[in-house]
Amino acid sequence: MKKYSRIFGYLRKHRGKLALYFLCTILATLFGVISIGMLIPFFGLIFDTGQATGADVVKSNALGSFISNFLEGIIQKGGANGKINGLTTICLMIIIATILKNTFIYLSNRISVPVRSMIITQLRGDLYDKILRLPIGYFTEKRKGDIISRMTNDIAEIEGSVVGTFDGLIKDPLTVLGYLIFLVIISPQLSLFLLILLPITGLLIGRVSRKLKRQSQDAAIKLGESLSILDETLGGLRVIKAFLAEKLLSTRFHSVNDELFKVRKKMGARRDLASPLTEVLGVMVLSTILYFGGRLVLGDQGLEAKELIAYIASFAMLINPAKNISTAFFNIQRGAAALVRVEEVLKAPVVVDENPNGIQLSSFNEKIEFRDVVFSYDDAIILNQVNLIINKGKTIALVGSSGAGKSTLADLVPRFHDVTGGEVLIDGINIKDYSLHSIRSLMSIVTQEPILFNDTIANNIALGTPNATEEEVIRAAKIANAHDFIMQKEEGYQTNIGDRGSKLSGGERQRLTIARAVLKNPPILILDEATSSLDTESERLVQDAINNMMQNRTSIVIAHRLSTIRHADEIIVLQRGKIVERGNHEELIALNGFYKKLVEMQEVK
Repeated sequence: MKKYSRIFGYLRKHRGKLALYFLCTILATLFGVISIGMLIPFFGLIFDTGQATGADVVKSNALGSFISNFLEGIIQKGGANGKINGLTTICLMIIIATILKNTFIYLSNRISVPVRSMIITQLRGDLYDKILRLPIGYFTEKRKGDIISRMTNDIAEIEGSVVGTFDGLIKDPLTVLGYLIFLVIISPQLSLFLLILLPITGLLIGRVSRKLKRQSQDAAIKLGESLSILDETLGGLRVIKAFLAEKLLSTRFHSVNDELFKVRKKMGARRDLASPLTEVLGVMVLSTILYFGGRLVLGDQGLEAKELIAYIASFAMLINPAKNISTAFFNIQRGAAALVRVEEVLKAPVVVDENPNGIQLSSFNEKIEFRDVVFSYDDAIILNQVNLIINKGKTIALVGSSGAGKSTLADLVPRFHDVTGGEVLIDGINIKDYSLHSIRSLMSIVTQEPILFNDTIANNIALGTPNATEEEVIRAAKIANAHDFIMQKEEGYQTNIGDRGSKLSGGERQRLTIARAVLKNPPILILDEATSSLDTESERLVQDAINNMMQNRTSIVIAHRLSTIRHADEIIVLQRGKIVERGNHEELIALNGFYKKLVEMQEVK
């Protein structure tokens, strides 16, 4: 049950409602037993003496004695019509008990349905919040489609199987228990068979459902793979069509899709076996009861015919709840796999997290320092003994071949990753000692790929500063050379830019991200290949915008196009995670080393 501890944790928040739910369920079971129990005095009137003793309803039970005495009084006072009055009273009591039973069932459902929905809402919200908190490095190992599958399919699986079987786990067992107690009171001898046979049927059902968990895990993995292929297809549709790769992608998708179908077919076969298997086993148990119960009646061994009829009717009331319990057991096995996959994300370690006692970094005053910084990932050393000081107001450029560690070095400043050796300091204090929120509030980042959201232009610019005025948004857009093209749009700043800014050109998207960084007005800027994917005209506009933005700010610039960093205060040349050269443009050219080779390779011959 440990795997369901999170679900139980959510349930503990609704203790009051659960207590009321239990009360309604118990009362519903009680009135259900009473409605069935009234069959004993009914058959007593029809077939026998016209008397209803204290044993006619529930033996040795105060409620049963009260009902029986009540019926005896009605029969005796009625004289010649006593039996008719008694029959009328029994029928009315059955109706009233049934109405009360179903009223309490309705009330219990009114309590349980919102609780079930709230559990799923909380689980989905916790999963999304955890995704936001997890470090960027976590997602380099995970397919996007797999994460989406856990958020959608696995949550739906949990809703339909684990949480959806709320009644099967609580109400139905209570109902079964209530009727079993009634059956034991009617005939302990017959109930002995039940106590032996029911566990055997439970074991048989358990053996059939055991493989459902593993099959459900396989199905979830295959669904994640198919969603990943779909995501790659939507993102790379132009390339797929250009290289005539439709058949390749189609084959790959259908292969995964067919495997998913086979796993789900096996799951369905086992799941659909639950109800008929339970019914067959139930009929076998019922036949056993009929046989031995009939022998007890015919042999006059302490069981009357009317009690046997009530016993059989009560046992019949057990079949549906028992089927529901077995179906719930099957569903829980299936949903357990989905819960495990969701728990993997929820329990993933947040290696970069907010320091609750962190110092508030209200302003950047002196310098950023990398002191003997080492960063490794899966035993691969990305940065090795890096020492670097970035003074306030200076522009530092990071250059080098792909995989040299440029982006990783820049990512250490906003703590997208934490160092595995050495330390990064801001104004002489280790950044781990600062509040994570306060560090990032002093920084803006412009990435190589513009990251925009399916919203208006104004809201995308104001992403980091939601309280910005319209005038501030326009001023930031002007600095980023974006105002003119925005005003040419039909709805201006209220234009929706589509998914990931698909309605805009590459240069327009990049200028919006620069406007977003400008509006935040941070003292520290990180520019990661901000112009590398643009055409010449767009690059000029974006570069002008970047130059406007960099004024009076501390900037860390990562660039492949070396022409954009000629005027940097210092250029850091990285190779295989180490600083191999450093200086301004002229100094590095004079060294006649690695930097000069990079410049010569980019020069137009």
